[in-house]
Amino acid sequence: ISSFIPKVWSARLQENFHKALVFGSLCSRNYEGEISQWGDTVHISNLSDITVRPYDPTKDLAEPEALSGTDIVLTIDHGAYYNFLIGDVDAAQARVDLMDGAMRNAAYQLAEDAEKYILATIRKGAGTKVSGAIPTADKGGLYGLLISIKNALDLKHVPRFERKLIVPIAIEGQLLMDERFVNGSAAAEARLAEGAIGRAAGFDIYVSADLTNEIIAMIPDAVTFANQIARTDAYRPEKGFCDGVKGLNLCGCKVVQPDGVYIHTITAAQAGVSPLRRRQGGFPLAPLTPSAPQLLEFHAACANPLLRKTNSTLTE
Repeated sequence: ISSFIPKVWSARLQENFHKALVFGSLCSRNYEGEISQWGDTVHISNLSDITVRPYDPTKDLAEPEALSGTDIVLTIDHGAYYNFLIGDVDAAQARVDLMDGAMRNAAYQLAEDAEKYILATIRKGAGTKVSGAIPTADKGGLYGLLISIKNALDLKHVPRFERKLIVPIAIEGQLLMDERFVNGSAAAEARLAEGAIGRAAGFDIYVSADLTNEIIAMIPDAVTFANQIARTDAYRPEKGFCDGVKGLNLCGCKVVQPDGVYIHTITAAQAGVSPLRRRQGGFPLAPLTPSAPQLLEFHAACANPLLRKTNSTLTE
């Protein structure tokens, strides 16, 4: 216990935590260093647009305007902890693989908890929430849907820089089969290395197993996320001959620019038109009979062992 160094293992836990994030890695993290305990608040100034006036060299400039804006409060209101026992901490540090394995797993579980919290915040604060089926092939298919999302953001004057699109696993499978999303260029390989599966319609595209029938478009500045590994302690339980390690993770999340978040929920096609028996924008779909949301959920469950479950409603 005496040789356990909390700062060392906290840093390692934080590193592994960040590697496991999807939504968390796409949010603004500008205020992360300003939190230390539950209930901390960070005041974020959201500036109003600055006035631009026509220039006339024969006239004096107008009086300078005072900056104005709204004050948004980010509250650290979510926490999760771990608490596990290990035979001997000193021996575990000698066998780095054992402690590293435990810390990697703790980081993954904390990241899963944080992802669900961030996603719930995004769903609640999104400025645009729409639903509809994937367009038919003659209307552009899946690619046509992405263009529609792009146009919707354009109309709201959302900056085109760093637009992100997060899709469920079933949609990822369709995207990866189309050369418009994946190619052998150096830029494409770089995006894949950074976690994006491709780029299309002005979006870097990511995949999340936490989504089933939603496509989420956002820019990083629209959502602020702050996270801190607040405590990492080793201790000696009174009962038993073992050492314990426990840690606390605190975080807060806020949608600060609602217009910068767009959620499209995929629904079944109109009655009498089966999207499962046609090619959607060049993407072949199997001739099954479940509805589109059922199929998305089924693919997600099959692709991720953690999500597998029995569903008697899915039949061929």
